Amino acid sequence: MKITDIRATTVTVPLEAPLRHANGCHWGRFVRTVVEVETDEGLTGLGEMGGGGESAEAVFRQMKTYLVGHDPTRLEEMRFRIANPTASLYNNRTQILAALEFACLDILGQKWGVSVSDILGGRLQTSVPFASYLFFRYPNPKDGAGEVRTAEQLVAHAREMKERYGFTSHKLKGGVFAPEYELECYRALASALDGDRFRFDPNGVWSTEQAIWFGQQIEEIRNDYLEDPVFGMAGMRRVREKVRMPLATNTVVVNFEQLAANVLDTAVDVILLDTTFWGGIRPCVKAAGVCETFQLGVAVHSSGELGIQLATMLHLGAVIPNLSFAADAHYHHLTDDIIEGGKFKYEDGSIAVPVGPGLGVRLDRDKMGEYSELYKRLGSYPYDQDPLRSGWTPTIPNNRWADPRDARRPTNILF
Repeated sequence: MKITDIRATTVTVPLEAPLRHANGCHWGRFVRTVVEVETDEGLTGLGEMGGGGESAEAVFRQMKTYLVGHDPTRLEEMRFRIANPTASLYNNRTQILAALEFACLDILGQKWGVSVSDILGGRLQTSVPFASYLFFRYPNPKDGAGEVRTAEQLVAHAREMKERYGFTSHKLKGGVFAPEYELECYRALASALDGDRFRFDPNGVWSTEQAIWFGQQIEEIRNDYLEDPVFGMAGMRRVREKVRMPLATNTVVVNFEQLAANVLDTAVDVILLDTTFWGGIRPCVKAAGVCETFQLGVAVHSSGELGIQLATMLHLGAVIPNLSFAADAHYHHLTDDIIEGGKFKYEDGSIAVPVGPGLGVRLDRDKMGEYSELYKRLGSYPYDQDPLRSGWTPTIPNNRWADPRDARRPTNILF
């Protein structure tokens, strides 16, 4: 079997409301690149990558010169063809490799009549639990709904998510407002949903002193972990010495060299594996094996997935024995998806692992066409900017916090 073609299509899918984070905002939609890899046996595999547009599509077109004629079973050789660590030093292709690996695994599953999780060793669980992944949110520009700015709004939103999806673990994305204000919100959340588990993530924008102070203030809460309170392993080590809870990361341990450094001089207790950031599902399985050996915790990171990448996260979660925590997913903030049958369904806070061959998802061509056209009309958005804070950029450590009294609704977001 040989690869005959690679196609990439950029889509944008709306969110319920704009999601605020430490470095800016998701402006009411996600932009993703859908990748299709065709073979001479008529099989087409699906991949997905964050971001998109002409530059991403051009990179995947370029990959045809590397991979047309390549056997999709030879995944290790594909890794060195397009992401050799020295040859690709000036054009990091890790996320490109991930999307292509997804598609090749999808092809192999279809060829052999088995799911990707079967290829990876067989599933240990049939569904994967997820955390609620709560954000401070701007109101929807169309109808004003969905705002999360105050502690009361956050608690109401979390209760709604728990009622609708069954979440019992809750992650709050912080780093938007001053730590003192976000501490009030986090405490209110934990008090309102007493008995559940919690985690907090300010995206690494605090000083080590702020992180130590915040961590010590929340020690009585049932915390899964404190995620990326500071940026960098040295800062994480300082925080870890002073707080009594696990620290987690998806920013300072995102490859095997960093994982080795963390094992030799521990800064982080829980590694959030991301099937895109690590270059595919298989590297994440390998990394989970290292974590199992050295007794580090494992969770699954979300990078703003549609259904194709969510399927990769589900297959990953199904096969690793040391998935110690509910996975992250932005998925429930989406209003729609591009896969047949619509969005994956949550049941008691979990999503069932697909059982069909390959990734177990297929494209809804009408939906992909609709959201491809929407992207062409709206274009991308600046992830690292805030639509209501013109000229703002965060520093690290940050001292340029948003004002929680600012109740404006963004009007400069296109839908």
